[in-house]
Amino acid sequence: MQYDTTPERMFPQKCRKNGLKVTPQRMAIYRALSETRSHPSAETVYRTVKIAFPHISFDTVHRTLLTFVRIGLVEVVEVFGGAKRFDTDISPHHHLHCTRCGKIQDFTSRVYDRLDIPEDIADRFLVTGKRVVLKGLCSYCRRENPGTGDPPGHNTSNTP
Repeated sequence: MQYDTTPERMFPQKCRKNGLKVTPQRMAIYRALSETRSHPSAETVYRTVKIAFPHISFDTVHRTLLTFVRIGLVEVVEVFGGAKRFDTDISPHHHLHCTRCGKIQDFTSRVYDRLDIPEDIADRFLVTGKRVVLKGLCSYCRRENPGTGDPPGHNTSNTP
């Protein structure tokens, strides 16, 4: 079966293929993710969805996001030391993570896409994908406080 890869069509196709009902709540959760490029946390998605569905629980939103990850609709962005962030762009790409404001930006790099897997890793682990996360300061944070930087891994905010 050929899948339409537009987000509006891919969502119901992937759900049905994986035995999930396409409910208004699931659609709202996926829409909240797909309408932003900010790589939101579960809390951010919850606050957005709660406007339309005031009785939805954070646990429901969080479990639904993890289900979306499991079926390949969404990926988790590796942000170390903070809340999980989610990304509906499942195409090959990498991330820039600002350690001051928490913003995550996408970028592509053929060089990073072609990174060789070290032989000792390939012998003991089947690599199914590669995604590089570069940490540092975004242009806004560098402009606001030139010459200053947070210690590596410091993150003052988990929301963009």
